Amino acid sequence: RASSRRRERPFSWGFLGILVLALELLLPTCSDACDDPPRYQSMKIKGNPKPSYNAGDTIEYECRLGYKRIVPVLPMSTVCQSNNSWVPPLQEACTKKVCPQLGDLVNGDVVYANGSMEFGSQAHFKCNAGYYLIGQKTLYCELTGNNVEWSDNLPSCEKVLCKPPPKIPNGEFTNNHKATFEYNELVTYSCKPSGGPDEYSLVGESKLICIGHDKWSSNPPECKVVKCTYPNVPNGRVVSGFGKKYLYKAEVKFECLAGFYLDGSSTIVCGADSTWKPKIPTCIKGAPPLSTKPTTSSSS
Repeated sequence: RASSRRRERPFSWGFLGILVLALELLLPTCSDACDDPPRYQSMKIKGNPKPSYNAGDTIEYECRLGYKRIVPVLPMSTVCQSNNSWVPPLQEACTKKVCPQLGDLVNGDVVYANGSMEFGSQAHFKCNAGYYLIGQKTLYCELTGNNVEWSDNLPSCEKVLCKPPPKIPNGEFTNNHKATFEYNELVTYSCKPSGGPDEYSLVGESKLICIGHDKWSSNPPECKVVKCTYPNVPNGRVVSGFGKKYLYKAEVKFECLAGFYLDGSSTIVCGADSTWKPKIPTCIKGAPPLSTKPTTSSSS
């Protein structure tokens, strides 16, 4: 019996040794008293964060780039407690830096996107009517080293002026002696005498307005002879628009004789390409069809 008890002792001491080793391994885990330190929008940890924090460890924060400390100064350090908490609990102790005052935009307006000039904000620029913007339409309050600055210089608003509109063959425009035209100034085109049997017609917009920097309201017109052929409609007659010549925009209206019906438009206009718009109609013998829709069979 004594020998059997001596054989059991090594097993008992070995088991106790394993327990002691397990407790030693568990003790460091218990000493890691705090979770990861809290994160903040305006602050960051000074230096490199540690992989773990024990009771008594102190963390100091500093303002992120683009931020500055709030006055009065709030605490920016906290200590790890044995109960898995950080004391004191910190608040945001930094605020966004502000970009320099831009000043007024002469003959225009400045609009701040979020109503402030803080880091991350935008400034939008718009000129008054009759002026156009030279420079950036939008500036950004952004980082420049440790400070914040606007992304570019303040733009300017310059007066809208137009160079003379294009000259056209066989035509001219009013005030063609001027070198520049102001915003909303108007010129009127007209055609010169043709010197031939048919006069020039003005095709296009006769009045152009300066609406932007070197920008007119439309392309210039043309002065050219436009003449359509006599609109003969057999078994029909002209109701209005009689004439010996049919020049640009001449309008003619037709009707058919008794026993005929009109196929096409009753009114046509002489177009810029010297053809009738729409095409000349025809008068067809008989009664007009009741419907132009295709008939369907009643049987299926």
